[in-house]
Amino acid sequence: MSSQPVQGLPLLPGSSFRDPTKTAFHRSQTLGYKNGFAFKRLPTTGIGGQRLHVNQLSPAELDELANKRPTLTYGQAKQAPPSDFIPAHVAFDKKVLKFDGYFQEDVPISTEEHFRIRQVGIYYYLEDDSMSVMEPIVENSGIPQGKFIKRQRLPKNDRGDHYHWKDLNRGINITIYGKTFRIVDCDAFTQTFLESQGIELNPPERMIFDPYTELRKMPLRTYVTPSDFDQLKQFLAFDKKVLRFYAMWDDTESMFGENRRFIIHYYLADDTVEVREVHERNDGRDPFPVLIRRQHLPKKLAEKKGPFPTCVLEISDQEVLEWFTAKDFAVGKSTTLLGRSFFIYDCDEFTRQFYQDKFGITDFHPVDVRKPPPEEIKQEIPPYNGFGFLEDSLQNCFSLIPQAPKKNVLKMLENDRKVLRYAVRMESPNPEDSKRHFVLSYCLATDMMSIYERPMRNSGRIGGKFLAKTRVCKPGSTTDIPVYYEPADFTIGATVEVFSHRFIIVDADSFVLKYMEGNLESFPPAVVQSMRDHFAPRQAAAEAVKRWAFKENPCKRFSRHH
Repeated sequence: MSSQPVQGLPLLPGSSFRDPTKTAFHRSQTLGYKNGFAFKRLPTTGIGGQRLHVNQLSPAELDELANKRPTLTYGQAKQAPPSDFIPAHVAFDKKVLKFDGYFQEDVPISTEEHFRIRQVGIYYYLEDDSMSVMEPIVENSGIPQGKFIKRQRLPKNDRGDHYHWKDLNRGINITIYGKTFRIVDCDAFTQTFLESQGIELNPPERMIFDPYTELRKMPLRTYVTPSDFDQLKQFLAFDKKVLRFYAMWDDTESMFGENRRFIIHYYLADDTVEVREVHERNDGRDPFPVLIRRQHLPKKLAEKKGPFPTCVLEISDQEVLEWFTAKDFAVGKSTTLLGRSFFIYDCDEFTRQFYQDKFGITDFHPVDVRKPPPEEIKQEIPPYNGFGFLEDSLQNCFSLIPQAPKKNVLKMLENDRKVLRYAVRMESPNPEDSKRHFVLSYCLATDMMSIYERPMRNSGRIGGKFLAKTRVCKPGSTTDIPVYYEPADFTIGATVEVFSHRFIIVDADSFVLKYMEGNLESFPPAVVQSMRDHFAPRQAAAEAVKRWAFKENPCKRFSRHH
């Protein structure tokens, strides 16, 4: 059954009906939280979860209607219920009273100041009655500043009382931990809050500043007549226009000095000069390109009359009689910049055009400062000592750790196991040597030759290896340009000199003629023809023997025919 009244009946006790299905009669929550803070809100549902219609009246109108009752029907109006209790941490959350003040500090160890004024800001937090004192940071003060007294409840006296916002006012002194602070003013929120609580504020006072700090802010008195030169016009006309000079610094007079290349930049916008180093590969220097940073460089300094130098390194305008300008740089001349002499040997195209338009200078002749190439020192090969092959011994002169000479691997593979053999006879004044028989072998893969002596019975000599495999130079060749024996040098009747022994070629193997005919481009025609003439009678005899054998054995002819 619905709790709504019947249509047409007045809303009086006894005219409404109760819904027996409802069992929950609790009130809805009116305290909520948003962003971590508690706040009060109007209920949206009534007792038992019944939906309430939105009331368009304000809270003040609702209170007035609640307190206004007809006296004839209900008697005298009752007192309005007290307002809800709001805790201090909710009512005064993030509400801070801010006072401006200062305190005086003695300076007993300085001759320029006897006391110091330090300005502070005193903050009073209403939510928990705590206070903090902050000192604003002053640049170059030399004093640690910032948080002077951290946030806490500050003691007022020895009886255990603490400072309250009722104790604070403008134009009074408060003592905190032995230091007396003078409160001179406060902000607008603080003034409004204190006046709303019935506190009469004193008139604000003028903040006192530190006299020594104000003295430091005063500009030094100068007697320099201001120039009528328009620097802004120069900047707008020559912005991003730079003269570039290529220079050389000769520092060979100092220990471990050398010639170093630099680039001099002259900025036309403000007449400043910059010197940058040109690094070369593997020059052994750290990668710091700037030698002289961009600045005004003095050309002529005033004479110092004092016996002692100044305590600062910077040069003031009063000490400089003349500064470097664009007319002080020229190609082919030396310029001294901060004690270093730079020789300008070239410039870029923009610099040439600027000097031509500004000063009328057209003769720009670059100076060649490149070092002449060092004289090539010819490597002297020591004479051959006779040990090992000539190529192997020569490798000791090219590197500290000798490497084996490179071999013609393709030639070794093509001529593997190919050997030219010749029968030679020793040419000697001793008649006994003429009876000795030798075989000369030439290895085509390695161009080495060896000599073997055939043993003869009752000759009194032991045959065998006469010369091991080695490369033999021709007579008259030197160790610088050695000329070795080649297969084209061996022909019938030719003389071969091997380490002071002379041998005459009297015969050859049939493979020699076969190899020559297969490689005619490697042999002279006379050598091939002489070898053919030598083997011609032997070949004719062999053909005759074959013909005779063929006639004597006809069956062999028949079998060959088939």
